[in-house]
Amino acid sequence: MHTWIRGLNINNEFVQGSRFKSSIYGIPFEILNVLNGLNDLNRASEGFSVGIMQFFPVRRWWNVSLRFARQRPLGAFGALIVIIMIFAAALASIAAPFDPLATDYAAMLQAPSSVHWFGTDSYGRDVLTRILYGARTALWIGFASAFLGATVGAMIGVGSAYFGGRIDLMLQRLMDLLLSFPLIILALVVVSVLGSGMSNVILAITIPMIPRCALVVRSSALALREMPFVEAARALGFGPIRIIVRHMLPNVLAPYLVMLTAFLGQAILLEASLSFLGLGVAEPQAAWGLMLRGAAVDFAERAPWMAIYPGLAISLAVFAFNLFGDSLRDALDPKLRV
Repeated sequence: MHTWIRGLNINNEFVQGSRFKSSIYGIPFEILNVLNGLNDLNRASEGFSVGIMQFFPVRRWWNVSLRFARQRPLGAFGALIVIIMIFAAALASIAAPFDPLATDYAAMLQAPSSVHWFGTDSYGRDVLTRILYGARTALWIGFASAFLGATVGAMIGVGSAYFGGRIDLMLQRLMDLLLSFPLIILALVVVSVLGSGMSNVILAITIPMIPRCALVVRSSALALREMPFVEAARALGFGPIRIIVRHMLPNVLAPYLVMLTAFLGQAILLEASLSFLGLGVAEPQAAWGLMLRGAAVDFAERAPWMAIYPGLAISLAVFAFNLFGDSLRDALDPKLRV
């Protein structure tokens, strides 16, 4: 596609081949540079729109999924485990054989059997049922905190790269300050100040993830700041918010998705750690960390299944998200494509 102004065809070859002139047909060369940038902006916008229109059809999704499964079988295996976990959590009220909150003191500490496949805990509650309902807690906190952390971090990273100067310096020093604390320590500080509860746990897990995503996205956005379509948007008088949201954020989608999937496993592990320490969700809500806490000392020898099955659920979830995240990173990185 070319830009036509009163019969004048302006394209990259014509403008670049005429740099020794101060004007072309009476049009100053500076104006031609801006029009050339607008041409790039039109092509970029059209390509993005066409990509979005081709992104949604089911057949295209199916073909992309099959190609991903053939090229990254371990990543496909991790994605399959994640899908099974999501369905198990969504259908827990149908698939669970018992009420997760119902106590049965006549069935306390029963070993795995045909009635209770994973045994019972110290209150007579079915362990399998609580693992299924605990998947809801783990996935909800994991997805919410990972999405918030990656989204806020991406916006901070793109804004820092676009504005530069003192704003960039102050934001990066703040990110370095947050990065100086380990994930679990910063989460413990936040939840100790705000208190326990699901919303506070989500916030406590979100805050340590923001600087990690901000630094990764900023490194990609620094190159975008000097691209012709961004300069053309500035020449048109677009504000910083529109340039960041409309033109820069869609072009850092690949590192954003990689960080999002990488954060999911960490968020589930952090939630289980906080619940195990008594700073996460509280009883009687089903959570994998709480189930480990109840079986940690008193029943480790008498009822080992109380710790084995929740521990396996946490390990399998973190393993699946890490497999899928690593494979997605390799698939989206042009340097690592097969």
